[in-house]
Amino acid sequence: MVTNPMELECKTESSLWTSFNGKKRKKNADHQHRQQQEIDAAKRVKREQGVADETEEVEPRISALPDRLRRPITAEELTELLHYAALGGTGVKQPSWCVLLGQNRVNGVNVAVVEGVGQSDFYKHYITLRNLRTKYSNRLTFALSTSCTRLLSTIFSSDVDTAEDLPGLQEDKDNGRLHKVLRTHPVVLKYGTSKRGLTAYVLTQEEMIKRHYPVKGLPGFEDFACADCGDVADASPLFGLDCEMCLTVKGYELTRVSLVDGEGKCVMDQLVKPDNKILDYLTRFSGITAAMLHPVRTTLRDVQVRLRSLLPRDAVLVGHAVNNDLVALKLIHRHVIDTSLLYRREFGQRFKLKVLAEVVLGRSIQTQEEKGHHPVEDALAALDLAKYFICKSPLKVVENHLKELWGLALEEEEEEEESTEESTELAPSSRFADVLQRAGRSVCYVGKRCDISLHAAHQQWHSSDREVVASFRRQRKCPFFSVLRLSSFINVPPRQDYKVRRCLQDMCVVFAGPLPAGFSEREVRRLFRCCGSVRTVKMLTTTHRLHAVVEFKLLEGAELALQILNGATVQGHTIKVQRPVSESTLDFDLNLEALMSDGVNTRRLYALKLSSHASANGHAADGKLAVNGRASGSLPVKKRQLSEETLTRTFSRFGAVERIHLMGKPGKRARHAYIHFECSEAKQAAMDSSEALWQEEYVTCPALTPVPMDEDGPHEFRGQTDPGPQDVAMCHMMKKLDARLGKLFTSLPECTLSAVLLLPHNSATEPASLGLCLLDIKRGKCNRAVT
Repeated sequence: MVTNPMELECKTESSLWTSFNGKKRKKNADHQHRQQQEIDAAKRVKREQGVADETEEVEPRISALPDRLRRPITAEELTELLHYAALGGTGVKQPSWCVLLGQNRVNGVNVAVVEGVGQSDFYKHYITLRNLRTKYSNRLTFALSTSCTRLLSTIFSSDVDTAEDLPGLQEDKDNGRLHKVLRTHPVVLKYGTSKRGLTAYVLTQEEMIKRHYPVKGLPGFEDFACADCGDVADASPLFGLDCEMCLTVKGYELTRVSLVDGEGKCVMDQLVKPDNKILDYLTRFSGITAAMLHPVRTTLRDVQVRLRSLLPRDAVLVGHAVNNDLVALKLIHRHVIDTSLLYRREFGQRFKLKVLAEVVLGRSIQTQEEKGHHPVEDALAALDLAKYFICKSPLKVVENHLKELWGLALEEEEEEEESTEESTELAPSSRFADVLQRAGRSVCYVGKRCDISLHAAHQQWHSSDREVVASFRRQRKCPFFSVLRLSSFINVPPRQDYKVRRCLQDMCVVFAGPLPAGFSEREVRRLFRCCGSVRTVKMLTTTHRLHAVVEFKLLEGAELALQILNGATVQGHTIKVQRPVSESTLDFDLNLEALMSDGVNTRRLYALKLSSHASANGHAADGKLAVNGRASGSLPVKKRQLSEETLTRTFSRFGAVERIHLMGKPGKRARHAYIHFECSEAKQAAMDSSEALWQEEYVTCPALTPVPMDEDGPHEFRGQTDPGPQDVAMCHMMKKLDARLGKLFTSLPECTLSAVLLLPHNSATEPASLGLCLLDIKRGKCNRAVT
């Protein structure tokens, strides 16, 4: 909240805005023209950010939060996602480990459970699994601590949280029983009666445009700094924000900013020196005096930089009329909760923060008017008001403060008393399958006969995987929620050495030489680590000249070594860097293409930064290769430390960066990283600008290493034995499995959430055996079609 005289008059939201700018907008042709410009710009912004209004269609999207990509998900967490995808965010909370955007446009949910195949099997046959590689952009380790049958039974029979508040089921019925005063209350009309997560109260793009929030692409906000915002979930952190201003020759300018975190701890309280001459310090409201600002040298730009470093990508800013704060900060932030709109009144009027704090929180603020307001106190009050609203349901907030805040009372209504039989009616079942059917959404299980908690009328039993998939595809209408169980692999004896295909190991190895006489293993490691982390170095002394075998931890390291160091001069010796020729590398080009077409790697880029010495002398003008080519000159022998902030700032000019994954040991400096873009076009734009990035000392390469193998590299999966008859049979079966799952995915309706669970042998008795969960939403037009 910006505490200035106009705001304290508590005008309507439109007069607040016009007073803040010092003049009213003219209601004439110029005003209409400006409104049309805003509408056109808003549509353009929504198209760029994948946001659509009610008349437009948007494809739903699912993505796991960055901190969960390195930890296995559990059966309970997967069940949370399935419940939310099928039943929506009104009555079911969004899972805390992932974000599902556009849930209301999801046309169905399909789960394919494959028994006898684990994460290690997937990577062993990785190259041949074309459909699983390319159709699923989310790949997470899955930890199963029970049997497959019990997992399936849990999915169908587990209780749905707040199932009685699901849209279309119980809420409408309850609303009909509400008192007329509560039914027509502005808070209940806006947010309903049910308890929801914080994402339900974050302002939408349309609301921010309507309320004159700074929005990227709209007129008037061209010079505003843009915060790095990602997707938000109900577990996203809240931050309270409040600013103070003074009057300058250019209007109102920032003089103080305060930020508190979700625990109420002040993380920033900074005085700011305005850029222009001050006419009025507004001490009565802001508490700022000339003596306080005299020694201050902090500028608005400094504050913007610090705020962007303090706020996580999924941070939600909370404030009272926080649009004024963002305008004062000249900052665009996508995720905002405005407490002046949560506790809404009729006709657009708003409560003062002081009133809300006193009535709702029982807290007195802004008591010393002659000394001005304290922004930390105001930011904390706004934060606590939002947390209280989220903790309680909207209906509970209204009931608790109906008279003190809104001046209303519940008068007795003449209603017929319900009969004793109706009042003692049994509560409806809250089991997931039952709730789905009450909501008019069909449920189906296809697979071998087993004891699951689902009525036999909704089950189809088949003995072979081929018949399971064929039977499902023959159905006239695809069920809204379906589970397929493929179990042909449970009869295959499990291998004791789950290894990745040999070619992934050999692709991490390069031969280098001839090297100068006396060149040590340490010097070789130091030379090649400019391309990536080196796992092992072996010196070959049996040849006439000295050579070395270098094995990298990641595939990208070997690829960059071929591009950068092949043909380099080392102490007068021109060295040749090449891959070993073996049976596994004969199809190297095809394998490389398959790795780059991976559903995750299509949006990932591998990057490292060389020293300025290497950038100046280590790159040939002619550029032997189109990407980061070099032929001779001084060698790059040093890498600089990377940070998320610098990488985001550098690569976001090519497109939105979803996250940065810094590679390195915990507590050590990161020397290389993966950049995850939100779309493949952004990655391609970065690749096309590789020469420009080289001038900035960045070396880039398309991501090759499969996820999650990029944590430890292919070394952890490689084998020591040659493939035998059992491996050939397994490879043939995996190809068939991939083909069947590809046909299954193709047969699903558009905008269906598809999940594939790979469950290894003996997962119930060997918790260490890890499975794999593949997730994505089939692209297409997203019209709700429930059968």
